[in-house]
Amino acid sequence: MAIGSRALATADLRGAGRLARAREWWEQEHVFGYGLILPAFVLLACLVAYPFGMAIYFSLSDYWVGSPGAFVGFANFRDIFGNEVFLQTVRNSFVFTAIALTCKAVLGVWLALLLVRNLRGKRLLRGAVLLPWVIPTALSTLGWQWMISAPGPNWLGMSGYAMAAVITVNVWRGLPFFAITVLAGLVSIPREYYEAAEVDGASSFERFWHVTLPLLKPVLAVVLLFSTIFTFNDFNIVYVLTRGGPVNSTHLFATLAYQTGLAGGNLGQGAAISLFMLPMLGLVVFFQLRYIRRE
Repeated sequence: MAIGSRALATADLRGAGRLARAREWWEQEHVFGYGLILPAFVLLACLVAYPFGMAIYFSLSDYWVGSPGAFVGFANFRDIFGNEVFLQTVRNSFVFTAIALTCKAVLGVWLALLLVRNLRGKRLLRGAVLLPWVIPTALSTLGWQWMISAPGPNWLGMSGYAMAAVITVNVWRGLPFFAITVLAGLVSIPREYYEAAEVDGASSFERFWHVTLPLLKPVLAVVLLFSTIFTFNDFNIVYVLTRGGPVNSTHLFATLAYQTGLAGGNLGQGAAISLFMLPMLGLVVFFQLRYIRRE
């Protein structure tokens, strides 16, 4: 009996020791942190990895809707590089993103500087600024289409004006995100820095250039990054307003991929076009972050 009791006690101690070591290992900061993000990572991998893998599979095959596809390698990518519509879409995407992002950056900072002032009814103004952002994209864009379509000047029927209209609506919708994010950065800047600059005799522009702008760089880096991704991948605004027309003058990667792959049924080329966005967007983001860090 005594021997059996000692054996049980020894086994209990060993089990308790293993449990204590496991608990100590789990409570390490890096292990605990990875454990917390593991469920979200698994969920994200399931939601992203499978569609991404299917897109790669489609892009390497001559898959059409309703018919089995055969492996064709990089033939779809070679075909789209020889397609004038695709090359025009590449130009459209960069022009659209560059102009829209510049307008949102300039107007967003200006609007944030206006909203940070002690204006009468500034809380109401801050709430009203968010309206273009919170209204469903398709609904708000449909309203714009009614305003700038016939009867009246056929803005959406002329190539240059159609692209200007698409950029205008994108800026109108994306401006609140830029302004509110920059406003949060402005509020976090200590007032003492401005007071010290005023004592040194700095003008309003000098305070903005030497105090506000340098301290806003981390915020601007984040908002520029997200705004670039949102703008480059825009689909709803272009599809509702012009569907890529007139004469493919407003096609972006997302709309051309949809028209080719889903509307046209050529899933292979549609997937190739959509995958081509990744390296292009990666290059844009890389050079953007490099410029921001250098500055």
